[in-house]
Amino acid sequence: MPEVIFPGPEGRLEGRFNPGPRPRAPVALILHPHPQGGGTMNNRIVQSLYQTFVKRGFATLRFNFRGVGKSQGTFDNGIGELSDAASALDWVQSIHPEAQTTWIAGFSFGAWIGMQLLMRRPEIKGFISIAPPANMYDFTFLAPCPSSGIIIQGDSDEVVTPSAVQKLVDKLRTQRHITIHHDVIPGANHFFEHEMPELMKSVDDYLDMRLATDR
Repeated sequence: MPEVIFPGPEGRLEGRFNPGPRPRAPVALILHPHPQGGGTMNNRIVQSLYQTFVKRGFATLRFNFRGVGKSQGTFDNGIGELSDAASALDWVQSIHPEAQTTWIAGFSFGAWIGMQLLMRRPEIKGFISIAPPANMYDFTFLAPCPSSGIIIQGDSDEVVTPSAVQKLVDKLRTQRHITIHHDVIPGANHFFEHEMPELMKSVDDYLDMRLATDR
């Protein structure tokens, strides 16, 4: 899990990168929660997402948004962070230009950034959004959402209201040509404090299903 430093819009960005085992390996980008709430690429949900994609043979990158860890720059309310994510994806693609597919996964603030990146990068074919902050940020840009994916939420989330996420899911499910899965983890708070096994089982089951049918 080598440390990497790559160029971002505001200077260097720090990440951890696991190269793919073959040239056409699929690519996965993992995005961390809110920097001002202590979110970093070492968040345990981010690390678990990273490991599950590595295990499946993806070229996988997690990185710190600007102003976090060794990444240069200062917090930019999501605008600059979206640019950081685009630069991160550019960097992975420069190493794996023939990637057969691209996935994005994010937790909380990272899920919001990931969904925006999805709109800008047609090569992203799948997404995992964990506790997307639908009650805090505007998700109306998903019109239409270009890819199928899964949204996972804890039913005792004290930060992101489950009803706001349900509303987002219902809206996305009205679209044709994509399938939105929605898992609700009973008893889980925003950080899935005691429900990590259930959270990762949801992620793994979804990836197993998608990767089996996408081949």
